[in-house]
Amino acid sequence: MSEKKVIFSGIQPSGALTLGNYLGAIKNWEQLQDENENFFCIVDLHAITVPQEPKNLRKNTLEVLALYLASGIDPEKSTIFIQSHVSAHTELTWVLNTMSYMGQLSRMTQFKEKSQKSEANLNAGLLTYPVLMASDILLYQTDAVPVGEDQKQHLELARDLAERFNNRYSETFKIPEPMISKVGARIMSLQEPTKKMSKSDEDKNAFILLLDEPDDIRRKLKRAVTDSIGVVKHSDEQPGIKNLLTIYSKISGENIEEIEKRYEGKGYGKFKEDVAEVIIEGLRPVREKANYLLKNKDHLEEIYMNGANKAEAVARKTLRKVYKKVGFIPRKF
Repeated sequence: MSEKKVIFSGIQPSGALTLGNYLGAIKNWEQLQDENENFFCIVDLHAITVPQEPKNLRKNTLEVLALYLASGIDPEKSTIFIQSHVSAHTELTWVLNTMSYMGQLSRMTQFKEKSQKSEANLNAGLLTYPVLMASDILLYQTDAVPVGEDQKQHLELARDLAERFNNRYSETFKIPEPMISKVGARIMSLQEPTKKMSKSDEDKNAFILLLDEPDDIRRKLKRAVTDSIGVVKHSDEQPGIKNLLTIYSKISGENIEEIEKRYEGKGYGKFKEDVAEVIIEGLRPVREKANYLLKNKDHLEEIYMNGANKAEAVARKTLRKVYKKVGFIPRKF
């Protein structure tokens, strides 16, 4: 029996990946690989709660896969797969849907926000996608889930559903724990630094994409919102500067106090220029490797097929237990 902890995480291919995805999630995943058994998923089923252009969804899915690999996620150490390739995710979701309470789902913060934003697209998937997220996690008998503060509520639902099922039918699922990074778990918008950086932001200057060209990064950093205080300090009163310091520190590996000292008595202009160069150099190997991989579709196909086969073997084992416990007759064909 493996002593390693099982880790599950995934990102939606609903658009190109941002610096926030990289620093808040993928870079941390890379460091988890040697000591844990990892399942890193591209959650394309989640992406369609908002209408997607099919060709863009296919393109983005391969791009996310290439960026996982370029960021150091190693298919020899981790299982990397596309969610829709493992049908157990949707099959378990149906079972868990029957045990999910409408009141609990309608109180989800993200559902309330999204339902206010997009009343025309208030589909059932927006209400029930946290149940799919619970299935993603529970299928692999996950011990820990790297999550940002904004996803803790969804993990709570996964824990509730696991306990509810275990209490009703006997011990079946592990109860997953949150794993929250202390620094940089939440990279903020360059234009509204009190909001999380998001690839769905309408303002293109608010986020940096991993595949952005150097000149685009310099332009976005120049336009990044700061303040009138004029001191480079990691302070809650200066959310824009605090965010840029966090980015600088996470990419360079230097601690924030050292960076603050370097910019004592210097203006924001020089600091923003240097942050841009740190980002450009930090992302250069990722961008170059991802662009190379995207020209080698056969290699990407081999990775996602092998990953799906490995994930399927584990997921089916859990699903068979679930089906047996709820009283379904096992398939003999």
